[in-house]
Amino acid sequence: MSTEVSLGIAAPMPYWEEAVSHLCRQDPVLKDIVARLPGERMTLRGDPFVALSRAIVGQQLSVRAAQTIWGRLDKVAKSIAPLRISRMRMSTLTGVGLSQRKAEYLRDLAVHFLKGEIVPDRWPLMDDEAVIEELVEVRGIGRWTAEMFLIFNLMRPDILPLDDVGVLTAIARHYNGGVRVTRDQAREIGERWQPWRTVASWYLWRSLDPVPMGS
Repeated sequence: MSTEVSLGIAAPMPYWEEAVSHLCRQDPVLKDIVARLPGERMTLRGDPFVALSRAIVGQQLSVRAAQTIWGRLDKVAKSIAPLRISRMRMSTLTGVGLSQRKAEYLRDLAVHFLKGEIVPDRWPLMDDEAVIEELVEVRGIGRWTAEMFLIFNLMRPDILPLDDVGVLTAIARHYNGGVRVTRDQAREIGERWQPWRTVASWYLWRSLDPVPMGS
């Protein structure tokens, strides 16, 4: 799956300018990347259930294929909400192009919301790892998907997704002469970006054209 790197000018991110200023002071490489992307910002993704559902739908697909299937699902469901998805027949879900497994994942996600096993209202009181632990209990949601959710939906400021192909590719390109880096090497390089590793990750994604598949 390729990361959908959200863009926008009026993103509701009160920490963005502070984060960019800090990163530019700490890291001349990121300062150069920021200078090449004037005015661009990461934008908030919407409803948690919708965002997680889209993440599941898009796994192992190109952005175009994921958007096509999502459009069909949205049209058939009329409302992408836990109760509605939980009541849809498996044949209906697979009929829009979802695999049997992804259809099961969506149903499992809906059940977690309906049973109160996922409660977005309590996330503001939970740290990053606690939210990730809650999300990965859902079938089809691994750590990478949970981290993408924390970045693009919850806008947690200090997430460095070390399993993301795009982030590792950008770090290799900009900091290691194009030579592949390990997760430990990437983590060490990223220490200078704390406490704004989310913003650094976003700029690293944007520095790649196109964003590589698998990120």
